[in-house]
Amino acid sequence: MLDLSPASFLVLGDVIRHNAKRHAEDIAYVIGERNVTFADHYHRARRLAAGLRELGVKHQGRIAIMAMNSYDQITAYSACELSGFVAATVNYRLAAPEVEQILLDCTPSVFVFDEAYVPMVETIRARLTSVRHFICIGKAPAWATEFDTLIEGASDEENPWQVVPQDLIHIIYTSGTTGRPKGVMRSHFAEIHMAEMMTTEVGLLADDIVQVMMPLFHVGARWVQLGAQLRAAKLVLHQKFDEAEVIETIARERITLTHMAPTLVQRMLQHPLVETADLSSLRTIYYSAAPMPLPTLKKGLELFGNVFVQLYGMTEGAGTTLSKRQHRPAGMERERRWLSSVGQAPHTMQIRVVDSDGNEVPVGEPGEVVTRTATRMSGYWNNSAATADAIREGWYYTGDIGYFDEEGFLYLVDRKKDMIISGGENIYCREVEDALNAHELVAEVAVFGTPDPEWGEIVVAAIVPKHGAILDEATLESHCRELIASYKKPKRYVFLSEIPKLNTGKTNKIALRKQFG
Repeated sequence: MLDLSPASFLVLGDVIRHNAKRHAEDIAYVIGERNVTFADHYHRARRLAAGLRELGVKHQGRIAIMAMNSYDQITAYSACELSGFVAATVNYRLAAPEVEQILLDCTPSVFVFDEAYVPMVETIRARLTSVRHFICIGKAPAWATEFDTLIEGASDEENPWQVVPQDLIHIIYTSGTTGRPKGVMRSHFAEIHMAEMMTTEVGLLADDIVQVMMPLFHVGARWVQLGAQLRAAKLVLHQKFDEAEVIETIARERITLTHMAPTLVQRMLQHPLVETADLSSLRTIYYSAAPMPLPTLKKGLELFGNVFVQLYGMTEGAGTTLSKRQHRPAGMERERRWLSSVGQAPHTMQIRVVDSDGNEVPVGEPGEVVTRTATRMSGYWNNSAATADAIREGWYYTGDIGYFDEEGFLYLVDRKKDMIISGGENIYCREVEDALNAHELVAEVAVFGTPDPEWGEIVVAAIVPKHGAILDEATLESHCRELIASYKKPKRYVFLSEIPKLNTGKTNKIALRKQFG
């Protein structure tokens, strides 16, 4: 049995204080030409935390943050870690109604956002009744305070409250199959254990130079950042992914560990610079969100050597690992088969595959994947029913369908939650279906994913127009643009006279994937 008691474990703010004391003049963050030491980072985050307290934010008060990758974004996270505030991350790629829905649910008293999103925030701020202070990273409008101004005017006093391991550090929203976003509550306890997993499973060490270009509002990049923080490793931050910039940075900064979705690895490998740049420093490419396509993996191994590590997990908690030594595309048949798995459970985690009654199924038989881990979420914010359904007797029910082989490798065969993974982003069919069904000329819709060599999967929408109606892709594209994020919009539309059904009356998405995949 795992001891999941939070007693005696560190909180994240202790790590920041430790680094400032023990590694004061070492470089913590590199952002373009700017270098920030551990000591400077601690004092800047501490001043921001003091400024937020002066605005009236209390222990476990919620602060919403909508920003592209930046040092200011990390400073905001660190201020929350030091002071026991809760950072509610907001995906900046969402449409205004989606952002509003999240903010109305988590009811933050402070909303921190990039200057680029001022026009969007302007359209919804009157309805954000919980928000007392708008903080803008960059040039602020008259109704907001500039981020730097808040820091400059604050004291450098330490947090007066005790932060404990079970305190929340994050509410991170992940859409549910019902279309309603669910706020995943993550504690200091869980994130400390996740940071440790970056060391034990990914192999992140103190002498690593870590590269992050995946968005920090997602747990993947955030966990890498926390792992680097735990080990006092240098982290080089990109605002976004750009193939040439990523390759040049690996060569210039002598990056040793980077984190990418498989589609980004593929795009990097297709860039001509990858053949000429000195990338010999790279020793780990950590990927998640989807399996690595075999051609991409083979080319990556040829160029970089044995550097790939895969982690399977979700916002709610970590899962399995496919280690470097298990990436063997030229190995025996069983070793090649490992590449279609998501790896094995580490020693710190329990994973089972169960039937509908919660009983373990035999090896090779599919069932629902359930996990018991110190990295597990605390529950869903304002959603006790979803929490009770997901966490039962200490086990988290992932909604993924999979099976174990004789060696303990886990293979995923379906997603109970009806989710598409495109370019590393989770897209829920029901959410896209709801957007399309809102069009007055749509009679019926079914959304599903089909394989794509670049994106992993793409969103496809099968549409039945209302009788006599004329619909085209351009009309639906424009309609979706107003309701959902751009990356969620279908990349392909098919127009049908009827949607195929199972004998239960439910949509037959297997038939749709077979016909249009």
